[in-house]
Amino acid sequence: MYALGKRSLRRLTDVHPDLIAVVKRAIQLSPYDFGVTEGVRTIETQTQYVADGKSTTLNSMHLPQDDGFSHAVDIYVIVDGSVTWEHKYFRKVIQAFFTAAIELGVQIEAGGLWRTFLDSPHFQLGNQYR
Repeated sequence: MYALGKRSLRRLTDVHPDLIAVVKRAIQLSPYDFGVTEGVRTIETQTQYVADGKSTTLNSMHLPQDDGFSHAVDIYVIVDGSVTWEHKYFRKVIQAFFTAAIELGVQIEAGGLWRTFLDSPHFQLGNQYR
């Protein structure tokens, strides 16, 4: 069983508590270790990500929402001690996130399941939070 490191926990600052709970449970269920790369983000950072092609919207759930929290996190996966961005590993982590979300009664969406823009590292709260 894995646990989030201090850096990942710091990156969850100002993320919605329900999503934090899902992330913390998912790491316990995941067959692969993972860490959090980003939670809350500024509009300046989001604008740059759109310009760089890393995002397609300025209306990101990473930005503070009406409740003051970010509703999204990005993660990386670690396999055999190294970070990987291969979708085949994210698929198992996505399963862990959805299992955690179901256990906790939290609706989530995974960028790794989007049809138009595959964003495997991305997880966000679902429509019930909008």
